[in-house]
Amino acid sequence: MAATLPMIAGALALGIPAAHAAGNPARDTLAGTKPAWATAKADKGATSNDAQVRARVYLAGRNSAGLAAYAKAVSDPSSPLYGKYLSAKQAQARYGATAAQVKAVKAWLTESGLTVTEVTQHYIAVSGDVAAVEQAFGTQLHNYSKGSKTYRAPTRTASVPASVSSAVLTVTGLDNAPHKANHDDTLPPPEAVFKNSGPFSSYYGSNIATTLPDAYGTKIPYTIQGYTGKQLRAAYGAGRYTGKHVRVAITDAYASPNIAADAGTYAKAHGDAAWKAGQLNQVLPDSYTNTDECAAAGWYGEETLDVEAVHAVAPAADVTYVGASSCHDDDLLASLSKVVDNHLADIVSNSWGDTEASQTPDLAAAYDQVFKLGAVQGIGFYFSSGDNGDEVANTGTKQVDTPANSAWVTAVGGTSLAVGKRDKYLWETGWGTEKATLSADGTSWTNFPGAFTSGAGGGTSKTVAEPYYQKGVVPDSLAKANNASGNRVVPDISAVADPNTGFEIGLTQTFPDGSQQYSEYRIGGTSLAAPVIAAVQALAQEARGRAIGFANPLIYCKYGTKAYHDVTDNPTGSDLAVARVDFANGYDATKGLLTSVRSLGKDSSLSAVKGYDDVTGVGSPAAGYVQSYQPWAHGKH
Repeated sequence: MAATLPMIAGALALGIPAAHAAGNPARDTLAGTKPAWATAKADKGATSNDAQVRARVYLAGRNSAGLAAYAKAVSDPSSPLYGKYLSAKQAQARYGATAAQVKAVKAWLTESGLTVTEVTQHYIAVSGDVAAVEQAFGTQLHNYSKGSKTYRAPTRTASVPASVSSAVLTVTGLDNAPHKANHDDTLPPPEAVFKNSGPFSSYYGSNIATTLPDAYGTKIPYTIQGYTGKQLRAAYGAGRYTGKHVRVAITDAYASPNIAADAGTYAKAHGDAAWKAGQLNQVLPDSYTNTDECAAAGWYGEETLDVEAVHAVAPAADVTYVGASSCHDDDLLASLSKVVDNHLADIVSNSWGDTEASQTPDLAAAYDQVFKLGAVQGIGFYFSSGDNGDEVANTGTKQVDTPANSAWVTAVGGTSLAVGKRDKYLWETGWGTEKATLSADGTSWTNFPGAFTSGAGGGTSKTVAEPYYQKGVVPDSLAKANNASGNRVVPDISAVADPNTGFEIGLTQTFPDGSQQYSEYRIGGTSLAAPVIAAVQALAQEARGRAIGFANPLIYCKYGTKAYHDVTDNPTGSDLAVARVDFANGYDATKGLLTSVRSLGKDSSLSAVKGYDDVTGVGSPAAGYVQSYQPWAHGKH
């Protein structure tokens, strides 16, 4: 199951500076607030003055340039300020908005006819009619066609009075096109049951499909039932570490009503350590919105995967789930802000994203501000790189996902993992799958190797400049693929993601008779890779004895060492595949079985090669990775 849950998010590394609006020195523009799709050709006329608008004015704080500089310094192993983190209170005092700034922005908004509905240290929320919004932001609102639908958007870039421009980072909500993550105040019941059919392998190669046709000239194994925490810990070099005294946060939308019971049942069934009292916590909103639009129940499995995967790999880590009230960006941003404002964890796993072409610069700036405020506190964010390879098959355009493309987060790519007998690590390929089905007579694979189905997201950003930590590691052929000055390349690091070599999870599901019962199935996607890497980072932080913070500079410092498995698409010298059998109806054999062959290491136009690559980054953690964080090893970085 490919589990990337799309959304619109951030890409600009250093925020959006204001610039004087042409011909009007009394106002400063907020770059990026007019979406690219709001063209003259698509213009359908003025939005009704009576229409209501809800917007958020994000606050720039008192020293945005200083925030970026300090976030870099505390994260760079070569800096004298490395590791000198601030507390949440210190970060707010040094970089947050002042009371005077908040007062001035509120006054401007209310004088324009808008109603202030909420004030936080990050934004001021307002509501009002179109006329008031146009007055406040110096633009008109029109309706524009976008695909088959019509949305509201500004006719020109929004602006603010020069007297408050230094206090305003950006504004969101002027356009009402969807800004949300995929994967009304009451959460729906669990989704319909899904189960995997056998036959299975218990470890890679343990059960060979002798009665099925060959693939690549040989008999192939059945998919594994689902790797366990014990197998993943062995593969990624956990050693004696368990994540003790380390806090991991997980953000998603909504909240599974059965998460504590399901996680406890799963841990007991799979030999993971029992959850201790207070080890699993939830920080939830007062209410939920947009449950139908966001397919709220679909997020239960995502939360369950993230919680159970972190606990399986780092069984002693404290886990805090922070649920957003919807899958919309502003709500996901609010969840990330809760982590930062209250320093709920040092490591934050995020298994959601959207395509870079869908991002808007206003949200990019707001996201990156939160990431930088986290960095100065020693908080690192880990984001799935996506499940659609180069995105061409999905969108028609080669592109990366966001917010994994942000220069201030660790983008986690994906692999297909082979763990053998006695939990021995055998090899990994880049995660990319091609699928062919069994012929009607059972003697061959139809159109072998078949079509691309899914694979780890990666590639070169079109909007984010190449960060300093990638220079000298990422090949110019990737970094300069879109322009000569270089861009951010995704991902940074990787772990198991292939659903055919995935992880088994357990959760309450709705069965055909309407009952709700605990059940298990195998899952994958970079939605698995992100919490696995977050858990490995918890082990590394325990080994280190202090926070790792924004990890990318240190991750790239370790490049080329025995800390990583250098993952390639052809680790054994020949093509690789597994056999998979599925229930036609998704839960039992009453409608028959579907048999297919899944080729490994076939990720769209992306390739896992020797050295850094755009499928697996620097590679996956090896036995030396966690140990490289031990205090005696620090001098090497």
